[in-house]
Amino acid sequence: MLNTFQQADHPALPKATADEAARQEFTKSFKGFIQSTLLPGLTPIYQTRVARKFEKEHGRPPQDRRDIRNGMVGDIYFQHYAAANRIAQELLWESVNGSVDRQLPELIAQAKALSASTKAQLVIPEGFQPPRYVTALDIHCMPGGYCSEVCEDDISVGALYDRGVYLYSMGYTGPNNDDMGRSVVNYIKRHMPDFQPRRILDMGCTVGHSTLPYKELFPEAEVWGIDVGGPCIRYAHARAAGFGLEVNYAQMSAEETSFPDGHFDLVVSHILLHETSGKAMPKIFAEAHRVLAPGGLMIHADLPPFDLMDPFTQFILDNETWYNNEPFWGAMRDMDQIALAEKAGFDRADVRFDTAPMAVMEFAAAAEGYSQEASEAVAEREFTAGEFAPGGGWEVLIARKPLARKIAA
Repeated sequence: MLNTFQQADHPALPKATADEAARQEFTKSFKGFIQSTLLPGLTPIYQTRVARKFEKEHGRPPQDRRDIRNGMVGDIYFQHYAAANRIAQELLWESVNGSVDRQLPELIAQAKALSASTKAQLVIPEGFQPPRYVTALDIHCMPGGYCSEVCEDDISVGALYDRGVYLYSMGYTGPNNDDMGRSVVNYIKRHMPDFQPRRILDMGCTVGHSTLPYKELFPEAEVWGIDVGGPCIRYAHARAAGFGLEVNYAQMSAEETSFPDGHFDLVVSHILLHETSGKAMPKIFAEAHRVLAPGGLMIHADLPPFDLMDPFTQFILDNETWYNNEPFWGAMRDMDQIALAEKAGFDRADVRFDTAPMAVMEFAAAAEGYSQEASEAVAEREFTAGEFAPGGGWEVLIARKPLARKIAA
């Protein structure tokens, strides 16, 4: 599918000059070139050169993603691909950073005005300490990460993320960068039409891209987004107000929130799990279970576990671990998430993986004049993994909290 989406403007979004916009569009197109032209070349290179060389040297074919990586890192084509991918990532952030820095005082003033216009709560606790696994490095090479603050009431990394993640995804997160949340919302509408949560929690919401579709679908619900990054939360609160939606935001860790037991009917996250740590992830599952009401749902949207992929696809996705400052990207996909959910208190029989088709793909099928049957076929086709490439959906881990605690025999 030809991607014709452009990011929709909103009152909190940084405004680019013509030169800044041209540089940003170049970085988006460069990433598109890498995905559409360089990435497909890795498969024949592996099959015709690398796998044969590996088998000759080791007396056996490559068996897993680690074997494949050991063979590929010495190949000049892969080196070219990996270098271009890293350069594109650094360029996209730099193309936005200048725009944010140029108008930061105005952006902060606008964010404060937007936040003051809404009744939704904004909670920034004094002395909050983000976890080290978030602050120790700039995740996905974004300068400053999620938590850096350069001035009072800072929203700079939030503004950087809003524009930068659109370029990173090459537009495949949709005009409002909300494809993950909108895809899960569509999944709920399709599969659980009678589900009407009163309170919803979005864990690790960053700037609230995926939080807003839940408020749109459930306008009477109390919706909260939490994140460890203060500038992101300030920006998220202002951004929601700019869209005319009353969504509450708080600087808070998903490992340990301040909400009472059983407070929410739906707890969600969107690409949160691969940016936590091996110690944090079980705590997040346990906290989701604690704050869910009996019968409530936990839904984590991400890419699939590695055991659902072939080794070469694992290798492709694991490049994020090695070259994009995503240290838990690969490790998270090796973890048994169903077992973690069971240990947190969910019944194994009520925990499953499924696919939420990408909302932008369904929208494109309808917008291009296809029939309803064709649009549904887009929604129901088999998931194909890729780095925001056309062809599938988001893997969702779904768990329902038991209606009553089991009594031990």
